[in-house]
Amino acid sequence: MISPLSKMVRHAMRMMVGTFASRVLGLLREIITAALFGATRQLDAFLVAYTLANLSRQLLAEGALSAAFVPVFSRVMAEEGREKASRLARQMTTVLLLAGGATVLIGLWGAPLLVRIMAPGFSGEDARLAVILTRFMFPFLLLVSVAALAMGVLNTMDSYFIPAVAPALSNLLYIALLAILAPRMGIWALPAAVLAGGAAQMLLQWWRAGALGMPLVPARPDWGNPELRKVICLFFPYMAGLSLNQVNPVISRMVGSFLEGGTISVLSYADRVIQLPLGLFVIAISQAVLPMLSRLGSDETAGFALMVRDALRFTLFVILPVVVGMTLLARPMVHVLFVRGAFNDWAWEATSRALALYALGLPGMACSTVVMRGLYARRLPREALKVTGFTVLLNLVFSILLVRYFSYAGLALASSLAFTGGALMGAWRLSRHLGEPIKVLTAGWMLSHGTSLAIMLAAILAGTFFLPYNPGFALWGKLAWVFASVMAGAVVYGVTSWKMGCPEWKWVFGALEKEERTS
Repeated sequence: MISPLSKMVRHAMRMMVGTFASRVLGLLREIITAALFGATRQLDAFLVAYTLANLSRQLLAEGALSAAFVPVFSRVMAEEGREKASRLARQMTTVLLLAGGATVLIGLWGAPLLVRIMAPGFSGEDARLAVILTRFMFPFLLLVSVAALAMGVLNTMDSYFIPAVAPALSNLLYIALLAILAPRMGIWALPAAVLAGGAAQMLLQWWRAGALGMPLVPARPDWGNPELRKVICLFFPYMAGLSLNQVNPVISRMVGSFLEGGTISVLSYADRVIQLPLGLFVIAISQAVLPMLSRLGSDETAGFALMVRDALRFTLFVILPVVVGMTLLARPMVHVLFVRGAFNDWAWEATSRALALYALGLPGMACSTVVMRGLYARRLPREALKVTGFTVLLNLVFSILLVRYFSYAGLALASSLAFTGGALMGAWRLSRHLGEPIKVLTAGWMLSHGTSLAIMLAAILAGTFFLPYNPGFALWGKLAWVFASVMAGAVVYGVTSWKMGCPEWKWVFGALEKEERTS
């Protein structure tokens, strides 16, 4: 019988396989965007508009909808059967379309105010362009709303691959349309590509849910249905908390709008690179663990704490070597990915510095994501709101303090410090609620993993010393250098952590053994 931790790892690995293509294509779309548009104020205007539209994905696909819907839907599915679960999903589809449609209308009307809030440093043509782009892209909310609901249904039914690979289809379509439309339409090719990609992502998951017997066809909501009311009652508090969390990127863009042109762009490029490991590993783990936590009874506090602890340990096991690699190799990575076309030397240096500082916050971002899933599974929207508010407050304070001395780099560092503080507070609050300690960083665990990381760090430093990166290499040579450095670090960490007896390898091997038996 496969252990619960190996089962979580197995589901996470399935999502990682599907997500890998999506994240690589997402990085490729940024590479193409950088080559076509560089780091300019015009692109800054698009990114402000995209941030406003993209808030819906953060709130729904990776946030409030999963937090509210998945625990309730999981219990209905397990206790009352597929028919009642299907009715709940269809009624929720109608609620989402009504709420999303109203939000789109409000967004179209309030775009000028939203842009003034998001980018107060914009004026004249820059502000007008951002407003028009915002209105153009706001319907993106409806597309990701349905996609998010379908993802929650599919994950509850232990279908993780399609939801993970759907964004790959979105990115592929985005890249194709950008290549075709950009020479003719300029900056306007970007919102067209975003909307088309969102539609593709929605349709694939909607089709898959129907194929599994859960068609998300709108049905008249039964407002007396206690399960529907429970989802709605949970959804709005979670959305309020996650809306507050979205103030973090808003703070960076607000402050960045007063700095030199291209600041918002370089922060966005660095963030896109960070999203590769964050989406590939962390989101996969957190999405896999949420249904498992939701199935635990309210009295199973010790088992819940143990599951959260092990999920956090596995997350750190995966993400800490990424931090070491990205911090040491930020400059060559950015050079290989972005330095071409309109992307100049200033953009290279600025993006590299921002990437290294964002990377320091990856453990905090990762642990915060898992801890928030734990709060969602325990139906603690008020606690989640407090943690989010604390993170935002930290980000605001650190941004104001650090931007004076470090400009855009201070904004990246402020984000990392804020998420680290938020993760610590979230773990403390969850532990206090459970009445059980979540002992992640024990002496033995830190010794084995710290030793592995130290040896990995030494190996990368030795490699870069004896064979330094040369920007004058041919493209294949630069790619080979970065790939070899990353793989060497990964192999050293993997072998060392295995020899040090890190328990996470047992979960990985258990997941792989299960796959072999069922194939």
